[in-house]
Amino acid sequence: MVEAPRARALIAQGSVTVLDSRGKVQWLKGHVPGAQRVSWDDFTRADKRETRGILKSAGELTQALQALGVSASRPVLVVGNPPDNWGEDGRIVWMLRTLGHPKVAMVDGGQKALEKAGLKAVHSPGAEDAKKGDFVAKKPNHLNIDRQALKARLGQADFVALDTREAREFAGKTPYGESRGGHVAGAKHLHYEELFAADGRLLPPATIKAKLAKLGIEPTTEVAAYCTGGVRSAWMVVILQHLGYANARNYAGSMWEWSAQDAAEYPLHK
Repeated sequence: MVEAPRARALIAQGSVTVLDSRGKVQWLKGHVPGAQRVSWDDFTRADKRETRGILKSAGELTQALQALGVSASRPVLVVGNPPDNWGEDGRIVWMLRTLGHPKVAMVDGGQKALEKAGLKAVHSPGAEDAKKGDFVAKKPNHLNIDRQALKARLGQADFVALDTREAREFAGKTPYGESRGGHVAGAKHLHYEELFAADGRLLPPATIKAKLAKLGIEPTTEVAAYCTGGVRSAWMVVILQHLGYANARNYAGSMWEWSAQDAAEYPLHK
């Protein structure tokens, strides 16, 4: 996480690659000069709903990210539209980190904070052509947990499954197309939006840590975050890592995948 004034200075120096995770309407209202617009599901197996949250192959991701100008030695800043989004900026940051990029962060407060810090947005309908990058994606690392590993860890000591969806989803509603409703056994609930201040910036670290402690989450706790398609939960994992919770991982498939499995083998609770 980078504060907006620092991010603006890095952008002015031309020393970072900027990825804009917002939708087209927000992009047209103004964006960082030289930014590339991305959508989180450009990088997933979106042909089926149950696999929409799961990353494509390393080869496919390498090709897509290099076309956006992403290089291993050049820092990447990701811009979003908090709190009026789904945490897409965090999903892009999580993806790049889990694929092995060493220098990637999102801007605290997103585009609005950048403009408040003095950045002059441009209003071109399309992005500039990017110089091809050299980043090579690796297989997902320790920031990722799959369905089988999550199932195996449920109920074990010093492990928390963290549901980052809305309260109605946790209780069993399926507004976003899950095959079944409910939450995994023993999951704790913390909607990701509870960590935002009104201006879209993060709450103070002490406030966030107090919320986590109430759920039994300490810096040494292993946390597997999930949501519907691994977007809100990816944002949560980025924040947890930022605050020193080194054992936080994202279940990218999340409820789209879990709920599509056999109910006896992958149960949900209400």
